[in-house]
Amino acid sequence: MPTITLSDILDDLRAVDQALRRFEQRYWLSSEVFYELYTQGLLDDGSHLEDFAEWAGHYKLKLKRETALKRFSQQRVQELRRQAEGGTIELARQEPVLELA
Repeated sequence: MPTITLSDILDDLRAVDQALRRFEQRYWLSSEVFYELYTQGLLDDGSHLEDFAEWAGHYKLKLKRETALKRFSQQRVQELRRQAEGGTIELARQEPVLELA
């Protein structure tokens, strides 16, 4: 099963956010609103088809990585609670790894 580190997730999110900002500035539209229009087939498929496909791809990756980050955090908290045995949770500076399903 493939694995991913928190650094990988954060690096991907940083890169994809930069790409999304370029599209948002170019088309004056948030990526979330763009993606809704795109998935509903409401955008023209003429001269911007390549841009729109790339924009949608970046947005899908953002959603995927945000889901992974949330799952990662939830699993980490569960493990930390188990280790704390009902006491306070101690955060250590170690990078855990998440198995991707």
